[in-house]
Parts: sequence; C-alpha cells; structure tokens
Amino acid sequence: MSLSWAAQLKPLLRTHRHSSASPAQQQSQISAAFAASFACERTGEKQMAASSSYEGVLLGMGNPLLDISAVVNDAFLAKYDIKLNNAILAEEKHLPMYDELASKGNVEYIAGGATQNSIRVAQWMLQIPGATSYMGCIGKDKFGEEMKKNAQAAGVTAHYYEDEAAPTGTCAVCVVGGERSLIANLSAANCYKSEHLKRPENWALVEKAKYIYIAGFFLTVSPESIQLVAEHAAANNKVFLMNLSAPFICEFFRDAQEKVLPYVDFIFGNETEAKIFAKVRGWETENIEEIALKISQLPLASGKQKRIAVITQGADPVVVAEDGKVKTFPVILLPKEKLVDTNGAGDAFVGGFLSQLVQGKSIEDCVRAGCYAANVIIQRSGCTYPEKPDFN
Repeated sequence: MSLSWAAQLKPLLRTHRHSSASPAQQQSQISAAFAASFACERTGEKQMAASSSYEGVLLGMGNPLLDISAVVNDAFLAKYDIKLNNAILAEEKHLPMYDELASKGNVEYIAGGATQNSIRVAQWMLQIPGATSYMGCIGKDKFGEEMKKNAQAAGVTAHYYEDEAAPTGTCAVCVVGGERSLIANLSAANCYKSEHLKRPENWALVEKAKYIYIAGFFLTVSPESIQLVAEHAAANNKVFLMNLSAPFICEFFRDAQEKVLPYVDFIFGNETEAKIFAKVRGWETENIEEIALKISQLPLASGKQKRIAVITQGADPVVVAEDGKVKTFPVILLPKEKLVDTNGAGDAFVGGFLSQLVQGKSIEDCVRAGCYAANVIIQRSGCTYPEKPDFN
C-alpha cells in the first residue's frame, strides 16, 4: 500500500517545492492527498474482498439449450399441436418445426435452458466476477462453442460436459402476442452423466458453492447428480433450491421429484405448475396460497430446518409460504404495449431472487429483485438484459 501512496504523492511533492502556498497550507494539502489515496486503496481492497468472498457462491446444474426464437401465428401452433404458456419435450411430430423456425426472417439464437438463464441473470444482477458457476452437457459443435462463448461473456464459470455424438440441445421458442410456448429437443443436454460431476475439478465447484440451484427439468436427465448435490448440501449446511419447472415434470417425474424434495430449502414454481403439483397429490384445492403452504410443509430430510415455497402468478402477486404463514408481494405491472416476450420471465425471477439471497438479504428484497429482473426480461427478446442492472 505504501508504494502506491508514494507513487501518487511524488508529483504532488514536486509541485509543492515550487508552490507559493504557506507551509501550513502545503502540509494540509499533503495530508488531504494521503487521506484520498488511503480511501481509494481501502475501496479497492473492499471490492477485492467482496469478489473473493462471493467466488463460486452460487452453482447451477441443468440442461443447456440454444433457444431458437421466432414470432409465429396461431396456424403454426395448430400445425405442431402446441399451446401457449407451456413447456414440453419435443416428440417426433415437432422435429420439422426447428428448421421451419430457423428459416423465418425474424429468428433469433439465444443461449438458454432454464437453470442457465437463472444463473446468467443472477450473475448480471450481482456484477461480481466469478460469483456463479454452471454445469450441463453440450455437443462438440458450433452451437456448443456459441454456448461456451456466451457463458464466458456473461461472467459465469461453466464446466460443460461435451458429448462426442449428440448435437447441442435446442429449444423452440414460439412467440404469439408476447406469450410463448417452449418445445425442448434436449439432444446432448440429455446425456449429462454423474461421472462428470464427480471429477475433482467439477466437484470443486460443488464444494465451493454455498447455494445450489437446479430446475426440475434436470430430473429427466440425471436424478443421480441431483441427489448427490442435494445430500452434500444437507450434510454441509448449504442452501439447496429447485423449481417445479413444468406441469409434465410434476405429473410424469413425480417419483424422482419426491425423492429430492426433502432436501429442498426453497422451491419455486408458477401457478399452473403449483395446481398440477397439488392435483397429482390429491390435494383438493386450486388456491395458490393453500398449495404454497402445503408445499412448504412437506417432510424435510435430516438436518433441514424449513422450506420456503415461492409461487409466481404472472401479473398477479408473488406468493411466499414460510413458517406456516403466507405473504404476497405485488409485481411490477407492465403496459401491454411494452411486452415483447415472456420467454425466460420465470427464470429471470429466480435469478434476481438468488442474487439477493446469496448476499443474505431479506425475502422481501429477494422477491423485489426477482420482480425487477423478470420485468426487464419481458421487455426484451429472449432471456437477455442490458449491460448493467438498475436495481437498488
């Protein structure tokens, strides 16, 4: 530190040799320079300390997909038998759709996948280099290279498993009137293996993280990997978070979901997913506050103290169930003419929420940040954002 002071003060001292100021004034100016230099050094040290303490604090694992996004019409939806505000896995009948979307003049390619979106948004909100990391499977192809470049540009430490045979996964994003339908063709994303997770350089990311987030979509790919990190979180007093992600996850992957739920500290979802979750369990209610409360009170694994359920409802208030109580928080309402694309809104909400949670902020602040991030994303195409957040 003294070298830095000396470097800054040399020109000042040279100036004072030829100064007309009195000795007392010169002494005062030198003291002020020392104080300013010291304050600058301390600020730099604090910033470095912050970066160091948050390094790798948040880890995400999931299905990295390249979004192929385009505005379509109702006839297109009918042709491929798809519904708005839904997320499904591609079937044989959907496969020609990807080329048709790609041929459209308004098509956009955006690195996506639910968990990866949330981690990118959290990193953007944090603005702390190296705070987040991510694992998933891509192909050894040009889309995979795009994915790696995108993660690096976003400031996320990505350790992808690269599959030799399968192409990088894609997700068709069909947009009508700002609403979207997602059809995922997992390809390489479906090939993630727990052996990759267990490699020392990758498990080190798990060891370093204090918060681990996984979207429910990953239950279709590697439940073994999810269980490994969930049990690690429970054994090491870390925070483990998951998302209901889609109605089909709640319906058709219930067993895998049930196995990991006792380890989940925070569970996210939207109102549609929450209703399906309740329906498959025979809960005779569609009241979101009741469902959130019931989810929060499901059994916990040993070492877990409580669960917080966070359910979004589009333009309606966010519902949070914790400690046997339910609170609601208003969202930021957006005029219809400003809505561009709801793709990634839920992912962005989670990313914003996580950005404050890892800093030890209150649930109110976490929800407020989630609503802010979602509001930014729906005014843009895909899960994209400006260079810097404007959140305080």
